[in-house]
Amino acid sequence: MEYLQYAIQLIIMSSSLGKRTVDLPTELNETILPWILGAFSLLIALTLLGGLKAWRDMKRSPYFFMRRQAEKRLQSYFSTAVVLALLAAGISLYGWQTPEDTTPRMAILTNAKPPKEEILQLFETTPAITEAAETETAVSIEIATDETGALSLTELDNTILQAGPVLPPEFDQLEPTAELRPDTQLGEIAFSTEVNNDYQPINPQRIFAEGNYTLYATFSYHAMQNGMEWAWVWRRNGEVVDGGNQIWQYGSDGPGYIYFSPEEGFQPGEYTLEVWVNGELLTQSSVIVNDAALSAGN
Repeated sequence: MEYLQYAIQLIIMSSSLGKRTVDLPTELNETILPWILGAFSLLIALTLLGGLKAWRDMKRSPYFFMRRQAEKRLQSYFSTAVVLALLAAGISLYGWQTPEDTTPRMAILTNAKPPKEEILQLFETTPAITEAAETETAVSIEIATDETGALSLTELDNTILQAGPVLPPEFDQLEPTAELRPDTQLGEIAFSTEVNNDYQPINPQRIFAEGNYTLYATFSYHAMQNGMEWAWVWRRNGEVVDGGNQIWQYGSDGPGYIYFSPEEGFQPGEYTLEVWVNGELLTQSSVIVNDAALSAGN
């Protein structure tokens, strides 16, 4: 029976070891698994040897009681050998099967555009863009007839409406003390979530994620003059969401920035920044806030 107890202990140890190797990488699993199967083979051989000895004792014992004990040992060794063989077969099949590849597959497309459905969803959430464009470009024409009854154009309603945006009155409350110069210029706006000490953008981009953060808009200016009136207007999908109005006090040339951090966080849509000087729009630019478009690699 010592062989049987020893075999049972080895079964328990080998089973626990086999369970631990199941979750190991394939290379390590293939290294340990032959040792486990070898241990099972050795146990099966020892068990069969014990069974052979018990069978011999059963045949040679002159007494019924001794033959009965040998028969019981033979049954125990045979049962143990069968269990070991089944365990070895099960571990072998489980360990050598092809592991399932769960590695995520992604292709980074640097110039990819968002899928069609996501683009449609983006435009569904920004209906004000289309409405604003239709309003700003709409032209009212009056038709009249002359004395001969022929149709003629008499005038354009408001001549032609401005195709560009209009400075909201709440951000046009100050009177400038300096005239706008012909060479006054504001550079292109760059958007980022960080700026350095020189007011230069860090990792500028045109598409941002939704959520709470500060968006910096940096630009250069040239031939400005203290005393000019300047205003900035933030729009989301064409609707004004923030802005300001000041008298310029920052010199004639240099870099500058405007930041925006809405309390409710950035929502999906198009955010546009306009910078006005003495009532004239000198620069504007837009960014898209949309998680789907950002994940698409745009």
